Amino acid sequence: MVCSLINKLERFCRRRSFPAIGLSLLVTAMLLACIPLATPFSSTSEPTVKAQATSIIIVATPTPLAQAILDEARAEDLLLISVYEQVNPAVVNILSYGFYQEGEGSGFIIDQEGHIVTNNHVVEGAEEVQVTLYDGTIVEAQVVGTDPHSDLAVIEIDLPPELLHPVELGDSDQLQVGQRAIAIGNPFGLEGTLTTGIISSLGRTLPAESLYAIPEVIQTDAAINPGNSGGPLLDAQGRVIGVNTAIRTTTGGNTGVGFAVPVNLVKRVVPQLIAQSHYDHPRLGITGHTITPLLVDALGLPVERGVLVLEVIANGPAARAGMLGGSQEAEIRGRTVREGGDVIMSIDEREIVQFEDLLAYLVMQTEVGQEVTLGIVRDGTEQTLKAVLDARP
Repeated sequence: MVCSLINKLERFCRRRSFPAIGLSLLVTAMLLACIPLATPFSSTSEPTVKAQATSIIIVATPTPLAQAILDEARAEDLLLISVYEQVNPAVVNILSYGFYQEGEGSGFIIDQEGHIVTNNHVVEGAEEVQVTLYDGTIVEAQVVGTDPHSDLAVIEIDLPPELLHPVELGDSDQLQVGQRAIAIGNPFGLEGTLTTGIISSLGRTLPAESLYAIPEVIQTDAAINPGNSGGPLLDAQGRVIGVNTAIRTTTGGNTGVGFAVPVNLVKRVVPQLIAQSHYDHPRLGITGHTITPLLVDALGLPVERGVLVLEVIANGPAARAGMLGGSQEAEIRGRTVREGGDVIMSIDEREIVQFEDLLAYLVMQTEVGQEVTLGIVRDGTEQTLKAVLDARP
């Protein structure tokens, strides 16, 4: 069509004698008019393609754990599962009702006669005790015996032997700091709860509900909370090594410091609680204080270790043996101490370094009526006394 127009225009210009140069310019203008102008801002223009950087995605593939590590972890899981399945049927929840009071705790079955060990403070003063077994069975229980000196108690339920699953008792003398500790109980009423940790320390002394203290107490970081009281502390074989009894806390909850009465004390106390409803703890009949460098310097003591006898209880075993207590008072850093008494250095040829050593030996190794030999220092001279232990009042 453009060529036809150009031919017609050429004939027209020739008839009109239009200059040749003008014709050329006119044709060029027409050709330029046929070329479309670029319209970069037109809505119909194609979008400008810009080069973009290609993102590099790195997929991190975790290194698989060695099979030996996985096997070890699985073995630990199976151990805890096994202990729980073995012991949980023996653990019970205890509710006690008394005059204007209600208590809750745990306990564990120790024989097929229906005897259950728990803490004294769980059932103390109870007029009615109710036990819930692991399978939900609820049964009334009778208090058989209590001992505030060790915070132990025994209650009894009447069920067929085939429904009772006793625990196995271990040996707390063989324990080591760092070994596994497992607690099963009913914290805050949550039945059948298992927690784990380690034995944090041994040989602790814990104040009891009486004027005396409990020696050889086990410290653990296994979570123990209100409601765990009276439940078992176990070793990796599922054997009872202690009775959970207390926690140290400023909030009322677990802070990783729990205490358990050692099972070897349970073995001494519980048979007597079953047989005669109480346990006779042997006593020496003194009050004393561990000798420290401060006491040595302040009182001019002739020895650097042992127990300074502050007071001898009248008519007690020590008094009958001729032991002497302090004869006068001295003030040391604002505290009054009786000085001038004997210093106990040994009992039955066992060295006494601190008061807890003497207490532990009396509680764990002796019985009422037993004669003990005491090595003492009096006025700088070593002597030997023999005392026959009697029962705590």
